[in-house]
Amino acid sequence: MARIKYYYDTETCKYERLKVSTWDLVLNTLGFLFISFIFAIALVYVYTKYFKSPHETLLRRENEELSLYYDLLNQEIDQANKMLIALQERDDNIYRVIFEAEPIPYSVRNSEMAGITKYKQLLDRGLKREELIVSTVAKLDNLKKKMYIQTKSYDEIIKLAKNKAEMLASIPAIQPLSNKELTRLVSGFGYRIHPIYKVKKLHTGCDFSTPKGTPIYATGDGIVKTVASNPGGYGNEIEVDHGYGYVTKYAHLDKFNVRIGQKVKRGELIGFSGNTGSSTAPHLHYEVIHNGKKVNPVHYFYIDLSPAEYQKILELASVENQSLS
Repeated sequence: MARIKYYYDTETCKYERLKVSTWDLVLNTLGFLFISFIFAIALVYVYTKYFKSPHETLLRRENEELSLYYDLLNQEIDQANKMLIALQERDDNIYRVIFEAEPIPYSVRNSEMAGITKYKQLLDRGLKREELIVSTVAKLDNLKKKMYIQTKSYDEIIKLAKNKAEMLASIPAIQPLSNKELTRLVSGFGYRIHPIYKVKKLHTGCDFSTPKGTPIYATGDGIVKTVASNPGGYGNEIEVDHGYGYVTKYAHLDKFNVRIGQKVKRGELIGFSGNTGSSTAPHLHYEVIHNGKKVNPVHYFYIDLSPAEYQKILELASVENQSLS
């Protein structure tokens, strides 16, 4: 039942019934509806801001998963690029040097694909996050292009190799000792802290930490050039002349298993590791000398290592630590 309102009339000194006009009813109703509408909007805003619908929750979860997969994909692309760079370095600095072939120009290896117009079809679709999509597709295209160039380079190397089997057998191409777990390389080529003088000096080879008496093998076919015992320096050392400008040195040995002038094959036992000369711990110091210049031996471990293992050896050899001799 509607509530009846009265007011006191001072002229008649009576309570008179309050009459509400139709216009007042309309205004009151419109005011109520307006306030209700504002309140409803505020309520919906708060609800949608803090309480997501099942559909929105699902979309958010899908977006998070896609973002994760995108990051993983980019990591895989970056890793593949690193592996390809390692193969390119081997190709230019070893294979092509060995076969006296000109390295592939940097501009050819690293030329970018055609401009953004190549991906116009993707852009025309009005995709969201199109920059991410285009950049990823561009990375994949460039990776495929570099891989194609590398395969063509290997085709050329294969043709050169057919006539140089003897040279290939002579070039140092394996590690000088068993190192299947890749844990024995402790100091690489380059400037390292000298273990005695405690200053940075050029370390002209690789140090392999290994127990005394570990078998040491020739890394390529050749003729034994030096078998010498020194109280300091390299200690007991062997040098093998492989021809084609290559000589390898094996230092700080304990015992010899070859003599000067002896012909050796790759993988043949030539001595045993030790701790002679200016050595601070049992190890093998191994050098590769090409045309009279000492070069990084790591670049010649290309027969007994997979690309992933070669990448790991590169990382270990690049650490600037203290050498053992």
